[in-house]
Amino acid sequence: MTSAASTPVVDVALPDLERWAAGNAGIPYVWRFSSGTGDPAVTVQALTHGNEVCGAIALDWLLRSGFRPVRGTLTIVFANVAAYQTFDAVDPFAARCLDEDFNRVWDADVLDSARASRELARARELRPCYDATQFLLDLHSMTDPCAALALAGRRRKGIDLALAIGMPEHVVVDAGHQAGRRLRDYAHFDDPGDPRNALLVECGQHWEASAPIVAQQVMLRFLRHFRMAEAAFIDTHLDTAALPPQRTIAVTDVVTIETAAFEFTIPVAGMLTVAAGGTLIARDGARAIRTPYDDCVLIMPTRRPRRGETAVRLGRYLDAASMASYQ
Repeated sequence: MTSAASTPVVDVALPDLERWAAGNAGIPYVWRFSSGTGDPAVTVQALTHGNEVCGAIALDWLLRSGFRPVRGTLTIVFANVAAYQTFDAVDPFAARCLDEDFNRVWDADVLDSARASRELARARELRPCYDATQFLLDLHSMTDPCAALALAGRRRKGIDLALAIGMPEHVVVDAGHQAGRRLRDYAHFDDPGDPRNALLVECGQHWEASAPIVAQQVMLRFLRHFRMAEAAFIDTHLDTAALPPQRTIAVTDVVTIETAAFEFTIPVAGMLTVAAGGTLIARDGARAIRTPYDDCVLIMPTRRPRRGETAVRLGRYLDAASMASYQ
């Protein structure tokens, strides 16, 4: 059963991003560097959520390194900086957002509506960056300790991109959240007939020391995949240790919290496999939530249940035959 957890240790140093506030692309905290050679147009983003700091650390490092692409155009985005600026280690979860989740508004009906919030204002400001992006890497982290995950969306092109990058080990095939569309699934990124593509990587627990390392290594592999970095830069900074083979997991069910009385009935952890189908894993008021099949994987179970949000995704590992069915 879950209970209010103690505040985790913040084991990383948060960078001062004010040095990047002006940007150079006409939008605050957005930097763009062109090689002058045309495509590809690649964007790497951090701070989709203000308390997920590993990507900000990685992008701060990349900018301070003086990196410039040798092919295509690289755009660097610090997204919800206003939320990040409220970060307080006493209550680090509070800096996730200001008014609403920046990563649940990426539907044209929402973006073009009269609805107002500080996150929506920032999303509308940044929207031209994503409209001009061919390949997006969105760096995230997780509430609880968990192996890093690539969230590839529901299209084969997303799976292929995650496998081409080569890390992290677990590649999750999913359609997102009922609460709203993610940036990873925005417009052309989710169109199977459009070559433009996006990858969301959860790099580990928000404030553990290893998460920025994962963010940096994924970013380097992303840049290498699109041949944007000089070989010497990659050779200097890329960890060449052997990586575990990647495994792909399809999300079959998303448990959305319906009441204020949600609780897990078993100890849960990210990537926990529950052997027997029909196992009771949670109650949501009067609703009993059970695993729908044997060897069910619990993906990113929530630490702080809130009505309307995702409690946990349920998934199963895919074999080669199952992978062939994705378009």
